[in-house]
Amino acid sequence: AELIQAEQGILMLLRHTGRPTEADRAQLIEFAKTQGIDLYLQAADEQIEPLHRQFAPSYSLDGLSLAFAPGDFIQVNAPVNQRMVEQALSWLEAGKDDKVLDLFCGIGNFTLPLARQAREVVGVEGELAMVARAEENARRNGINNARFYKADLSGDIAGMSWAREGFDLVLLDPARPGAFEVMEHVVKLSPRRVVYVSCNPVTLARDSQVLVKGGYRLVRLGMLDMFPHTGHLESMALFERK
Repeated sequence: AELIQAEQGILMLLRHTGRPTEADRAQLIEFAKTQGIDLYLQAADEQIEPLHRQFAPSYSLDGLSLAFAPGDFIQVNAPVNQRMVEQALSWLEAGKDDKVLDLFCGIGNFTLPLARQAREVVGVEGELAMVARAEENARRNGINNARFYKADLSGDIAGMSWAREGFDLVLLDPARPGAFEVMEHVVKLSPRRVVYVSCNPVTLARDSQVLVKGGYRLVRLGMLDMFPHTGHLESMALFERK
């Protein structure tokens, strides 16, 4: 089970491998009502079913309100996420004349705060549903200088329209497998700064080599304890073009 604190209350995503009976469902609904939470079931095929839903969830970030759906990739530790975004924006130093590329952008966690600093931000994400959510969040917060695209960032992106644009700065926040397939393209874009947010130090170290060989130097490295009392850490690295 996963508990998520939204602005409106707590929701639970309960993963199961069997097929709940009607009696099971009745007990779960009663539990959700008693605890005052929204409850969703996720089957082995990843399909999500709302069992007891009272609100459309969102979370607050940097004065913005970001809508999400159960199953979306979001940072579940809100205070640390706020600090992480603030640190990334501080390191990237986007100005009003800068165009920024945000890879693995999700629902706009970094994209939308960046859009308030930069001239324009392009967010790229592999899940179409999250691209739609990011676009919705831009409208929700009155942000009109952010564009979003769906792309498989584990494949060849060179031919895509957004990949041929020029960018002054790049931010990427990949999942545990990292971003090896797009690193060469990031180097070709030749941004003056790159901020890499990582949940896996092994793939961060591997991908960093591509940047270093491509003419970048590591300027800053930090850690964020996103999951206290576990062995998991978020890392953030800042690279600058030599």
